[in-house]
Amino acid sequence: MFKNFFASITRNAISLIGTALAVAALVLILSLFAMEQFGFEGGPYLGILTYLILPMIFATGLILIPIGVILWRRKMRKTPGGEGTLLLPVFDLNVATTRRWMLIFLGATMVNIIILASATYKGVEVMESVEFCGLACHSVMEPEHTAHARSPHSRVACADCHIGPGADWFVKSKLDGAWQLVSVAFDLYPRPVPTPLHDLRPARDTCEQCHWPTKHVGDKLRVIKHYKEDEANTELTTALVLKVGGAEGLEPSGIHWHVNPGMEIRYRSDETREEIYEVEYTQADGTVTNYSDRKAPEEGGIWRTMDCVDCHNRPSHIYQPAHTEVDRVINEGHVDRSLPFVKREGLRLIDAKYPSHEDARTAISDGLHQFYAENYPEIAESKADAISAAAEALGDAYSVNVFPGMEVWWDTYPNHIGHEQSDGCARCHKRSMRTAEREQISDDCDNCHIVLAEEEEDPDFLSLLRSE
Repeated sequence: MFKNFFASITRNAISLIGTALAVAALVLILSLFAMEQFGFEGGPYLGILTYLILPMIFATGLILIPIGVILWRRKMRKTPGGEGTLLLPVFDLNVATTRRWMLIFLGATMVNIIILASATYKGVEVMESVEFCGLACHSVMEPEHTAHARSPHSRVACADCHIGPGADWFVKSKLDGAWQLVSVAFDLYPRPVPTPLHDLRPARDTCEQCHWPTKHVGDKLRVIKHYKEDEANTELTTALVLKVGGAEGLEPSGIHWHVNPGMEIRYRSDETREEIYEVEYTQADGTVTNYSDRKAPEEGGIWRTMDCVDCHNRPSHIYQPAHTEVDRVINEGHVDRSLPFVKREGLRLIDAKYPSHEDARTAISDGLHQFYAENYPEIAESKADAISAAAEALGDAYSVNVFPGMEVWWDTYPNHIGHEQSDGCARCHKRSMRTAEREQISDDCDNCHIVLAEEEEDPDFLSLLRSE
């Protein structure tokens, strides 16, 4: 019977090809799986090959085997003398040998099902990994992957926010991903990649799985170090008490007053959500107050119920302003603050457009060395290593925020938290946003924060903290 079975799947080209594909794919799957278990790191492409491409080839091979057998039998029936050939094989379970091979066949089928089920499970796991999302598409997602790795959510997988729990959004995301695959393959994707404003899952299904709105309570002290663009790179300190607030207690307060579960805020804006035309505030007792910008169009725009991402629009893909990055590398000691005018020159050199990261690094290094050679020759000679280290740190800062190939520059993706990179809070909290009775939405900054020091050289409260 084994000889008959083997002959039936090898006597025609289609079944023979199917057998070869299935056997080769199975051997490769098991080999690559074993390599993975022994710690071999092959990047995202190894997972794609092992759990997506090879299982598809394996399944295709298995399907081709019976197709080939049926087509061969159909062909035999049409040949002279082959009229008695049955289209499908007959299994007589009264024969012991047939029963034995039938059990073997069923066992092999179960093994194949287990292999395909395991590969499917691992394939889904691969497709939801950060490496697959960020690295499999080469430079397309390089900006977002780089920003994610530096964000507060760097240990949160992409799928946790972009898909969330449940099968319906998983299926939707994979259907959307099919077009994304085509756009990457045929270079049809936009540059820069737009922020997915209109197809993100509501924040209550993603953000609020970890961040419980009623527990955003309390005040937070934030101390920010700046440096002047003077010769001494004078250190300045800004300190704020952020009224994070929340909905716990009798009355909501602070910044997270907006997420009070007893009320609802809707707004009408342009498609980018940068320009807000109208705000509708519904209180717990059903009272509705409408605010509108007198300069905004009366019609058009998109209505939306406010949630987390309207303020936290870059929670995991944060691109810092150039001046913030220069302050950071100085504060972290990567740039020697004793170098004269290093803040000013560093900012001048990185706040520019270069064709590539390599060109940027070269221009920053050459520009910094040239500046000190022309203006401070003694420092250029005595601190050549410090200048080179500063140039390298500035080049790193440029390379994690600017991506020329994707047309991502310092100001491409504004952050709505605060009001430094964009209007942020002032999109709604502005004097022109009023009711019909001319009542204005509050623009009192003290509702959100208290300024303890604003760009001061040595604020008093710091000495108090040090003494404590």
